[in-house]
Amino acid sequence: MADRLDRKATLEAKKKRLAQIRAEKQKKLPRKEDEKVAVTVSSNLDQKRKDADNLLLSLGLDDTKTVVAPVAEQRTQSKKIEGQQESLTEGATYRPRQTKAKSLDISQVICVTSIPPKETVTYTKETQTIVQQQDSEDEFEALEQAAKDEALAETRKVAETGDSDEEETKQELDQVTRELSEDEKHVIETSDGFQSFFTRSSKFIERALHHPIDIFTEYDTQVEESSEIDKSMKLTMNRVFSDERWSKRRMVTSLDWSTHHPELSMAAYGNSEEAVYDPEGVVLVWNSKYKTTVPEHRFHCQSSVTASCFAKFHPNLVIGGTYSGQIVVWDNRSSRRTAQRSKLSTAAHTHPVYCIDIVGSQNAHNLMSISNDGKVCSWSLDMLSQPLEAFEMQHKQAKSVAVMCMSFQHNNVNNFAVGSEDGSVYTACRHGSKTGISEHFEGHTGPVSGIDFNKSTSQMDFSHVLLTSSLDWTIKLWSIKDSQKTYLHSFEDRNDCVYDVAWSPVHPALFASVDCGGNLDVWNINSDVEEPIVSAKLPAHLSANKLRWNGNGSQIMVGDSVGGVYLYDLGEQIASPRPDDWNRFVRSMNEIRNMHQEEKEARIVTSQQSHY
Repeated sequence: MADRLDRKATLEAKKKRLAQIRAEKQKKLPRKEDEKVAVTVSSNLDQKRKDADNLLLSLGLDDTKTVVAPVAEQRTQSKKIEGQQESLTEGATYRPRQTKAKSLDISQVICVTSIPPKETVTYTKETQTIVQQQDSEDEFEALEQAAKDEALAETRKVAETGDSDEEETKQELDQVTRELSEDEKHVIETSDGFQSFFTRSSKFIERALHHPIDIFTEYDTQVEESSEIDKSMKLTMNRVFSDERWSKRRMVTSLDWSTHHPELSMAAYGNSEEAVYDPEGVVLVWNSKYKTTVPEHRFHCQSSVTASCFAKFHPNLVIGGTYSGQIVVWDNRSSRRTAQRSKLSTAAHTHPVYCIDIVGSQNAHNLMSISNDGKVCSWSLDMLSQPLEAFEMQHKQAKSVAVMCMSFQHNNVNNFAVGSEDGSVYTACRHGSKTGISEHFEGHTGPVSGIDFNKSTSQMDFSHVLLTSSLDWTIKLWSIKDSQKTYLHSFEDRNDCVYDVAWSPVHPALFASVDCGGNLDVWNINSDVEEPIVSAKLPAHLSANKLRWNGNGSQIMVGDSVGGVYLYDLGEQIASPRPDDWNRFVRSMNEIRNMHQEEKEARIVTSQQSHY
């Protein structure tokens, strides 16, 4: 009996457990139906196909059509599955069997396109140029006439438009422009900008007006040979440089030619007793290319300019030595005031500077200056506050040399020679064991006014040959290699003080000299040592005190005592050296030495006979 009750209790417990399981299953069944509905909705292929067709139509593929098999059977199968699932939910002991849905595939796709077939390009080995058919003459004439008519109509249209524009512009200008008052004109004329513009423009206009142009030159006519020969053997005056205000009554103290612009020359002037309120020192830069009457540049200084030169390696700088002992540097790009100025101190010059020169190369060069008390200074153009080096030239450690002129050997920055007031010639060096005077030469009886080393080095080196001029009316020829320390020859043609002498820069035996009588003499040692080959005389019997050759040796510039600068042209046959002139000069120098030795021996014999 007890076993039966136990079995009954066990069955009741199992029934409750089954009822609980069924309740839990019923709670889970609605979720599965929702998922199936979602899957069914998501498998709507018709809508997807319509969307694909619309997309193809929007891309322009209107001829493409896609045919897919119907899917009605698939829809009925899905409905049957849903009904079975609903009926199975009522039974708690049976789990519904789900049938696997078939995958949807495209049964057949048909595409119709309108793509053109690929074009095959072929060529043959022939000319590929497109041949154009030539128009007939009648068609060409018709086209030409039509083009002319069109151009004429366009021109008329432009002319009418231009006339109307001109009238409108003129009316606008009449409304805008007005006449300036006298005060406004004066303000404009006195302004710095207008003055600078007017000065610069007037130079260009004057060059154009004074430049000679012969429009009647006939190149087919025969030139007289005799006139050409005479011209090539002459020394003729080209022109005169003078300024009524700035150079009149001023003595020319220095001359130089520009190495960067060969047509530009420079003249330095001393003070004028008449121009009391003007600066004492003036430097004018002249242009020999154009027949202008005004200088290219004008520089002033409060002290008389006693020496000047162009800076060889700075095209815009002009350097001057003054009577007060200062070194000044002007820049033609700035105003007329001095750009730099050395200080007046015992470390530099305190006496008049009569000699300046640029020595060295492009990368290493210095300005050398010598004052009248024999002090030599070396400067850097970038800094004039104090000299780089300085020493005094003294002879025999006691006698100071009063220097009048200086000349450096060609292509030598160490050795130079000076002429003094006592008529002596000294050679000196800047560096070495014995800085200062090295040799002493005697021969002149008056102050040495000019000195110059031979500059011709084309074939042979004659840089040891030296010329000096003096107030004793003579020009003397020297060789610093001569052990006798005396002159080789004395040129004594003139009976006036010789103020300057200079070698030709290209001819080994050619040199020029000027004297107090206004004579410009050109000498050729190869031709004659007694008389000059050509001569010229300054007008109005003025004194010629300075001369300078140009770079190619074809022109000589001469300065007088009243502010005039004269430009002379030297004939080509005289100025240009021949190939054998160097060898001839060697023979001439040997003849001069022999002649000098004979004269010396004759003087010795004469002196001995006078003793007896």
